[in-house]
Amino acid sequence: MEHQASSMHTPRAGHFRLVVGTAMGLLAAGIGALYTVFARWGITHGLLSPDLTVLRFGVAGILTLPVLLFAWRRDAAGFLARWRAWILVALLAGAPFGLLMFGALQFAPASHAAVFPFTAMSVMGLVLGAVMLGEPLSARKVAGIVIVLAGLLLLSGVDARSFTARTAVGDAMFLTAGTLWAGFGIVLRKHRLDPLLATAVVSLSALLTYVPAYLLLVGPSRLTQAAPLVFWAEVLVQGVIAGTGTLFTYAKAVAMLGSARAAVFPALAPGLAALLAWPVLGHVPLAAEAIGLLVAMSGLILAVTSPARH
Repeated sequence: MEHQASSMHTPRAGHFRLVVGTAMGLLAAGIGALYTVFARWGITHGLLSPDLTVLRFGVAGILTLPVLLFAWRRDAAGFLARWRAWILVALLAGAPFGLLMFGALQFAPASHAAVFPFTAMSVMGLVLGAVMLGEPLSARKVAGIVIVLAGLLLLSGVDARSFTARTAVGDAMFLTAGTLWAGFGIVLRKHRLDPLLATAVVSLSALLTYVPAYLLLVGPSRLTQAAPLVFWAEVLVQGVIAGTGTLFTYAKAVAMLGSARAAVFPALAPGLAALLAWPVLGHVPLAAEAIGLLVAMSGLILAVTSPARH
């Protein structure tokens, strides 16, 4: 009886991890879509990308500071023993990632933003997971990611005429940002880092680096002159929800599903953003956007439900 109970425990545990990991991945994609739409909304109301980035890092860094203080008081030696891992997650998902993603928009159109970073996240998550962590590179998982990328191309409406020397710079920045995010998932999985603590480390590192640079080089004039509704809406969405929620939910998905399968979920963000843009921005989703989202979701289901190696 004891052997039978233990044999039933593993499938049930695996099913629980799949359900929770999928829920966290979908939530991460939903938050990504939310902050993308509200970033466009904030820009139409006078804010720029650096302003939104400083709200995201500044608010999240302050909110998650108690998590770091608690971890330090509980086990300072254990926290310091992982200093290399903490530096890596800060570099991979902190200020460099944000600067590359937002900076690329100065060179490449929004249609490229819906394809290139998420292509890098999915493909590099798959490749790095196989090479560095030994995660299985199954044909089903590869096929699922190919379908996801096809859905991204369909919903983005990328035009061949949009590829120029200038956009190539932005595309390279998007691809680099996506690769950094995939590397973030690898480090989380390899070192088995606590998702909440990793979120706090990334947020504080950006608070201590990006925010002072912003205040020195840009200044807070646009934020102080913004309408109160715009300012506080962006504080809520960019700082509270996206600044803390995106990192935590994605890190939790990595812990539950593995880095390769978790890396597929961000690819849903552009399609979900097209739907959220309807009530927020008044943009009615096109048929191609809706079909592209359905195609991407079908590929995600194929990739995420591929059997994991135990």
